[in-house]
Amino acid sequence: MTKSEYKLTKKDFNQINKRSLFTFQLGWNYERMQGSGYLYTILPQLRKMYGDDTPELKEMMRTHAQFFNTSNFLNTIITGIDLAIEEKEGISAKDSVAGIKVGLMGPFAAIGDSIFGALVPTIFGALAANMAVNGNPIGAFIWMAAQIAIMIFRWKQLEFAYKEGISLVTTMQSRLTAMTNAATLMGVFMVGALVATMINVHFAWAPSIGDLTINVQNNVDMIMPRLLPAAIVGGVYWLLGKKNITSTRAIFIVLIISVALSALGIISK
Repeated sequence: MTKSEYKLTKKDFNQINKRSLFTFQLGWNYERMQGSGYLYTILPQLRKMYGDDTPELKEMMRTHAQFFNTSNFLNTIITGIDLAIEEKEGISAKDSVAGIKVGLMGPFAAIGDSIFGALVPTIFGALAANMAVNGNPIGAFIWMAAQIAIMIFRWKQLEFAYKEGISLVTTMQSRLTAMTNAATLMGVFMVGALVATMINVHFAWAPSIGDLTINVQNNVDMIMPRLLPAAIVGGVYWLLGKKNITSTRAIFIVLIISVALSALGIISK
């Protein structure tokens, strides 16, 4: 068998999407990362294309079990292109499929993580959190609506990529870098805005020299408004670059220092 005679159906797309949403990361490991998850996601379709226990099936299983790592939000675009090629060319497309996976997983990882892993949670999370702080329950529904929209997007993109096939790669290739840069810039912009609006910490310390009381916070604001929140974020960023410092440890460090400085009357909310 050199070419597949099987044509994917709506049932196949639904099965792939379910496996992608719920099991794609279950086989993650440091050697091949998402390789086993990718294979498991499309294994039923590979069996239909190449037959059970055939040399072609075993060869393609080895190919798809190799190293693979991309964004969970865009991985089925690569899957759809892959299946479109294999359905048309069969085992003879092995090298092409491997090349497409390697070529696309990096750009899609950057785009997907920037937009869906950082930008969308930052915008909708901040909006929902602000509403929750003010006692408005609509914020929770806004957050849920954003997540549902992402799930629908992930569900629809597989069949779209399958129908477009290889032409999707050539169409999007020139736009990948621009999309990545735009998403990264927007993410940085939103983080900066959140630092200024969500971190409500200021200097409570007001030393007295004779009859003169020095307003430390006012003097700091004259240098740069919201300087203390920016310094806190910069300190956390510096901590995370240190060896053996995880995000959990950084949170505990911030909590301990904040409680200590607040008890000493140096900072307050």
